[in-house]
Amino acid sequence: MKKRLNIFSVLAMMVLILAACGGNDEGTNTSSEGNDGAEDKLVIGFSQPTLESPFYTALVEGAKEEASKLGAELIVVDAQNDIEKQNSDIQSLITKGIDVLLINPVNPSGVAPALKAAEQANIPVIAVDRNTKQEVASYIGRDNEEMGREAGKKAVELLGGEGKATGKIIEIQGDAGGTVMQARHDGFHEIVEKEAGIEIIEGPYSNYIRAEAVSAMQDLLQAHPDVNLVYAHNDDMALGAIQVLENSGKLQDVSIVGIDGLMEAIKQIKDGKFKATVINDPISLGVLSIQTAVKVGNGETVEKYVDGGTGLIDETNVDQYLDDTKKFAEIK
Repeated sequence: MKKRLNIFSVLAMMVLILAACGGNDEGTNTSSEGNDGAEDKLVIGFSQPTLESPFYTALVEGAKEEASKLGAELIVVDAQNDIEKQNSDIQSLITKGIDVLLINPVNPSGVAPALKAAEQANIPVIAVDRNTKQEVASYIGRDNEEMGREAGKKAVELLGGEGKATGKIIEIQGDAGGTVMQARHDGFHEIVEKEAGIEIIEGPYSNYIRAEAVSAMQDLLQAHPDVNLVYAHNDDMALGAIQVLENSGKLQDVSIVGIDGLMEAIKQIKDGKFKATVINDPISLGVLSIQTAVKVGNGETVEKYVDGGTGLIDETNVDQYLDDTKKFAEIK
């Protein structure tokens, strides 16, 4: 019996040595295939509020490309602007065995059940674009109030300048209860409400979707034909407003200001139809999200807040950002 055990031990050792030699032929590859297949992958789940908006689809594209570069597996789910679906989606991601959760919440407080489930499963959470009410490992985004202020400063300039500005502004808003919506609203109002000669008409929530903004703008224009400027919480909705104004023959009388740096909007700045947009480069946000998730997954310490940066694009610098190969302007 003792001799038989020794033979088995020798055979087992030879198998291990051969396996090690075979592994060396592959180098020290830590890509998505890894040395032992799927077992070595860092699996990242990414819950998005919607994939109807071009901003969110571009954010996912940036994340997918970076995940591929860093050898991580990325699983993306679309909540379709439904908080119950988002909580259910995240529970499914947890069941699949993700290592890190990226979440762009439909509602900052409504994702509490999902975050609790992630905590119980010892899965670190990173908020992207929109923050959560609960504490997370890191928040990757931008100062949306400052973005609203930048848009507000441009609006005041277009309507006559600080202390002299006059006119009526229609504001096309994002999603009801959203932290990004509220910040872009508050930052804009902080600047514009200082001007006694400006009136702001707050339009309905259009969820950052062009088709909804078209419908909203049609009603708003009928009620306020004397509008002087439209401020939209994203460029896709701003382009919807342009569509309505063009169809009504009023575009030449109305200035348009948006947020995101959508290349389609930037081209219209060049053409004189769109006055300004505030940069919100989703590609770089997606890249930062994956880089941070990989660090967290490897047990590294990361900053609690990672700022993606911003800037204003208007007729003075539009040529620096025009690029037909990109969907959004890149941070310079």
